[in-house]
Amino acid sequence: MDKPLIDVKDLRIRFESAHGSHEAVRGISFTIGREKVGIVGESGSGKSLTGRSLLKLTPKGAKISATHMRFRDIDLLEASERKMRTIRGNHISMILQDPKYSLNPLMRIGNQIVEAYRLHHRVQPAEAKTRALAMLEAVHIRDPERVFHLFPHEVSGGMGQRIMIAMMLIPEPDLIIADEPTSALDVTVRRQVLTILDELVSRRGTGLMFISHDLNLVASFCDRVLVMYAGRIMEDLPAGDLHKARHPYTQALLESLPRLDHPVEELKVPVRDAAWLNGPVYRNGVLA
Repeated sequence: MDKPLIDVKDLRIRFESAHGSHEAVRGISFTIGREKVGIVGESGSGKSLTGRSLLKLTPKGAKISATHMRFRDIDLLEASERKMRTIRGNHISMILQDPKYSLNPLMRIGNQIVEAYRLHHRVQPAEAKTRALAMLEAVHIRDPERVFHLFPHEVSGGMGQRIMIAMMLIPEPDLIIADEPTSALDVTVRRQVLTILDELVSRRGTGLMFISHDLNLVASFCDRVLVMYAGRIMEDLPAGDLHKARHPYTQALLESLPRLDHPVEELKVPVRDAAWLNGPVYRNGVLA
């Protein structure tokens, strides 16, 4: 079995304030290999913080601790900011959910992709441009030469998301963290973007952490699912076994989803149990 790209044990993220201490992520452990791992849960469950902690991009007041947090043989907890700059983009890339806030509105799209490539590869501008055009074509953008010279406000949301994917993948990272990459897109464009992401990840053997609220989407797209609630991982199971989930929270999320094969007059609203905050969790259907 291949060694995992990411190995995290007992990760905690705490915020201090005048009103006391709040632990937003509470002792979670997980690994990610060259696979697609979905992280699902309600807003505030700690999904995005977990992803950002791997790149040390958490808010300034966050205090991160763990038994260990490794990327391959690199100790991310002990890594200096200089070391993290060599990891970000080059080895681990992050795709954010809205390209409007991620692309520089004052730079042409092509220049931004070229800059992302040259930051990690010592090549001449002409070679970087050729690579950028090839990457735009790889994410199914028609007429990449024209799009190369556009500004971000001149493209649609779906095209902007494809450009973001191109920019994050052009350094050829080992792991991609995709934080709600399709939430701002309509259903048709969403499927196109996921297909592109799946093609690129499968062809390059890249690991993927896919953060989402959409349980159906994660179940159909990912290999494995981590279900988070109140800063903890409640359940870790293969995506194909999601219908066999054992934890009451995962079952409640599934029951709240509309289903064509099981129509109901009113969808169930998940009822939360205080015992879940510190109760047992499930891994592959077994109490851990």
